[in-house]
Amino acid sequence: MPVVGEPLAPSPVRLELERGGRRYSLHVLDAGLACCTVEVAAALLDGDAAREPGTLPPAEPGATVDVLVVSGTVSRSLAPVLRRVYEAPPSPPLVVSFGACCASGGPYWDSYSVLPGLDGVLPVDIVVPGCPPPPGALLEALETLAARGAS
Repeated sequence: MPVVGEPLAPSPVRLELERGGRRYSLHVLDAGLACCTVEVAAALLDGDAAREPGTLPPAEPGATVDVLVVSGTVSRSLAPVLRRVYEAPPSPPLVVSFGACCASGGPYWDSYSVLPGLDGVLPVDIVVPGCPPPPGALLEALETLAARGAS
């Protein structure tokens, strides 16, 4: 339980991936903004954590974020917060735009408060389309990023 007055900050999770006979370890931070976050959580659960619902494998203390997953609708008021999260690590993380709302504004694209895509705020490395995309699509995107050298 957090201490009163202590800032709340999300923690990355450590994800082990295997692709083409090589093992990769990524520290992934999910900026969950809407319903696609449930799919992200399902994708990030590993075999041991799946036995205990609601738990994700934590990264070691002080771990640098390799990949920032943004899932859900990006509003104009949250855009500066996402920018700060992106700029916080010593080196900027790779960015995954997860879901139709994050990629294009989804069904809310014409709202005064919704951005027409995350790419107007952050440089996006991979877009995972869908409403919602399946958890396997996120794992495939993360494996692609790991194979490019984010290990």
